[in-house]
Amino acid sequence: MTFINNSRFIDMKKLSIIALLTAFSLIQAKAQESNPELNPNMEKLNAYKIAFFTRRMNLTTQEAEKFWPVYNEFQNKRGAIQLERQKLNRNINQNELNLSDKELIEAGDRFIALQVQEAALAQEYHKKFKELLTPQKIVRLYQAENQYKLLLLNEIKDRPALKNQLKRGNGRNPL
Repeated sequence: MTFINNSRFIDMKKLSIIALLTAFSLIQAKAQESNPELNPNMEKLNAYKIAFFTRRMNLTTQEAEKFWPVYNEFQNKRGAIQLERQKLNRNINQNELNLSDKELIEAGDRFIALQVQEAALAQEYHKKFKELLTPQKIVRLYQAENQYKLLLLNEIKDRPALKNQLKRGNGRNPL
């Protein structure tokens, strides 16, 4: 029984980290859609992300002009899928004891369908990136995404108030 409890704890910890990253991505996407002047920290964070990826991928100016609109479109679509998965998780967590077996099966199926949808989206945009970038730069993109997530995760762990700072837009540089 201890093993089950420990594995649940580890799974919950992983889910919490994923949820935190998803929430952070969604906050960033919302800030991009809205007026960036309302939250200068999000504008700074977005500029930092662009610089981080551009530097890691070694993008030329011409490549960056073509790449960023496609990548931002991908991020927005992926963020919508992640938001739906987050809502599904929240609903299950809040109502699990009241859901029938049929509803739980449907929720599990929907969760997997969203994962498949996200994978298909990644595959679709991988093809688009292949039209814009060299194979080496595509691989660097995927490495940069992982490095950036780790960087944000470490920053959030080191500064738990980061999320609130970003929402308030208090003028402090989050990174």
